[in-house]
Amino acid sequence: MIDPDGNQIGIIPTYKALATAADFGLDLVEISPNADPPVCKIMDYGRYKYQLTKKLQEAKKKQASFQVKEIKIRPKTGDHDLQTKIGHIKKFIGKKDKVKVTVVFRGREITLSQRGRDLLKRVAEEIDDIAFVEQHPKFEGRSMVMVLSPK
Repeated sequence: MIDPDGNQIGIIPTYKALATAADFGLDLVEISPNADPPVCKIMDYGRYKYQLTKKLQEAKKKQASFQVKEIKIRPKTGDHDLQTKIGHIKKFIGKKDKVKVTVVFRGREITLSQRGRDLLKRVAEEIDDIAFVEQHPKFEGRSMVMVLSPK
């Protein structure tokens, strides 16, 4: 058994351990039940559980969390519209999110694949200072996809 200060009391019967814990006004908590003999500690169990949840919350806060945002453009997207989309991409990258830029081809536009590749290259050059290309442009069905990550 271990007292609230962390000192070992020794091996004592369960009823004496419970009585000692009651004298302290605390709980008797079994720490390692598989040991021979089992190890118990006198502590405030409610406070112990509270501290565990606080530690878990702190660990969650420190984890890097991000989302994958998607921006869709077409091969015939105009310059001003493209600048607006690039502004959105910069905003997402500023929030530490990954951005999936997709060029969608419809009908006969599939023949304009080089134009779509040029659009993606232009987007990558525009945001080169704050992000890098994690996945280079590649075809997925009728769309071309590129993934950008913050630097």
